[in-house]
Amino acid sequence: MMLLPPMMTLHSIRAAYAAGATPLDIVEEVIARRARLAARDPAVFITPVPDAALRATARALTGRGPQGLPLYGIPFAVKDNIDVAGLPTTAACPAYAYDPAADATTVARLIAAGAIVIGKTNLDQFATGLNGTRSPYGAPRSVFDPDHVSGGSSSGSAVAVAAGVCAFALGTDTAGSGRVPAMFNNLVGIKPTPGLVPCTGVVPACRSIDVVTVLALTVPEGVEIRRIMEGHDPADPFSRHAAPVALPPRPRIGILQGAERNFYGNAEVEALYDAATARAEALGATLVPFDYAPFREAAALLYDGPWVAERLAAVEGFLATNAGDFDPVVRGIVEGARGRSAVEAFRGLYRLKELCQQVAPVWEAVDMLMLPTSPTTCTVAEMLADPVRRNSEFGLYTNFANLMGLAAIAVPGGFGASGLPAGVTLVGPGFSDDALAGFAAALHATAACGLGADRAAPVPPAPVPPAALPDLPEGWLTLAVVGAHLTGMPLNHELTGPGGFLLARTRTAPGYRLYELPDSVPPKPGLIRDPNFAGDGIEVELWALPAAAFGQFVARIPAPLGIGKLELADGGQASGFLCEGHALRDAREITSFGGWRGWLAAR
Repeated sequence: MMLLPPMMTLHSIRAAYAAGATPLDIVEEVIARRARLAARDPAVFITPVPDAALRATARALTGRGPQGLPLYGIPFAVKDNIDVAGLPTTAACPAYAYDPAADATTVARLIAAGAIVIGKTNLDQFATGLNGTRSPYGAPRSVFDPDHVSGGSSSGSAVAVAAGVCAFALGTDTAGSGRVPAMFNNLVGIKPTPGLVPCTGVVPACRSIDVVTVLALTVPEGVEIRRIMEGHDPADPFSRHAAPVALPPRPRIGILQGAERNFYGNAEVEALYDAATARAEALGATLVPFDYAPFREAAALLYDGPWVAERLAAVEGFLATNAGDFDPVVRGIVEGARGRSAVEAFRGLYRLKELCQQVAPVWEAVDMLMLPTSPTTCTVAEMLADPVRRNSEFGLYTNFANLMGLAAIAVPGGFGASGLPAGVTLVGPGFSDDALAGFAAALHATAACGLGADRAAPVPPAPVPPAALPDLPEGWLTLAVVGAHLTGMPLNHELTGPGGFLLARTRTAPGYRLYELPDSVPPKPGLIRDPNFAGDGIEVELWALPAAAFGQFVARIPAPLGIGKLELADGGQASGFLCEGHALRDAREITSFGGWRGWLAAR
């Protein structure tokens, strides 16, 4: 279907719907792409939803219509340790498989929002691994090199998104399983604060710290999915009510220094980490070297300490009767918990609390950490030859995050000469999930590394959550601009001249349409509100202006444009440009391009 680009973003699918596509059209494209992927990498899906069932779901959605469904007709995949009613849950162990009576809470919330499950994806067995090779269903491969690992344990989910088969996928993350495969496939990995997203209906790895994650192509889309999934669930004893933490728009970012910079000889990943820190500084961040050693010690507790006993607790009964059905490496890890005592568990908990106190001064000096998502990668052959050591290398900078209750977003960081990607992860305090998103999105955009397997794809504009906006000086006002006043556009000087400054790049709420106004000089768009339109929102920039300059600016605005209240994607409002409806009779609608920049780039 020519309406869709190689990568299936929420943005591109919604644009296809706006242009007249139906959920059945999207599903037919999913079926075709899934078949092509299976021909070259048959290990991605464990249980695909049958074609006929996908078509039936699409027809039912079409009959219902998009109203009230924020994820109307959006296809997604689910890691096969997360329950989907009607499909077996295997956790990559056929003998363990069961038929769940209900969807996991996260899946149920996404389906209720209109999303379409396309299948269950492969994983490192029982979510024990960061590499993607520990499965009897095979080893999914990097979308950039079939000799290289895909990362895990959310291996199939990452490859499905990066190959353009679906718009997003669910994974889980205990030690880095939703972040490492994101790096290896040029994706965004959204790792929520533990407890923010319910784990009801998830086969546990380490139940006290497991999280359900989102693998997506952009930060804003991943955050949108996470927000639909999140919310307290009394059926999950580890579910928590969110207490959002704000971060400044120009954050202090902790970066690695000295002996704690360990890339296991991978010069490409090291160079790309340094490039990412330079881009962060260019975006206004202050770089603060910090001592990673106590974080590293906390990370070691996950596998070298008593927390490995949680993995045994999750499958102890099954292991007693079915030891031969385990992947040998997974079995070795789980059986390594035998003999761990309650005394060791308490000592481990005490040490973790001591380390959390030890790093408290770091969090007073920085707002977030920037770490390599993985310090290196390897081929499947190299992993199989040395599975424990190689896997351990991948988790050097990820294992501590859930133990310490932190939020994290992994973003792509570019490609080395080998053609393989690298990435960085921004780690913030617990419940800084939204506050991390703005800077993470900007950092991704500056990497200029495309989306998933499509290295040339443009990164859509990134909304910035309100937690990332600074307080305005007294007497200043906010203005949302949509066209010729955007950064770099012909009339931007009317904002910068009186001292205005850019606050954020974001989007309107759904329900806005954009048109190219005929005969306007310089060329300008017209934005209107259409409450019956289920769109994706339009790119806007939020600018701060002194009150006097704001008044003078508004007085100069020519008809048919004016200033009204815009609804923003994050639920807030801002004064911004709107157009009189009569002026659009002969105007060309350009809503599907997502904004004025998108339209100009396509002309």
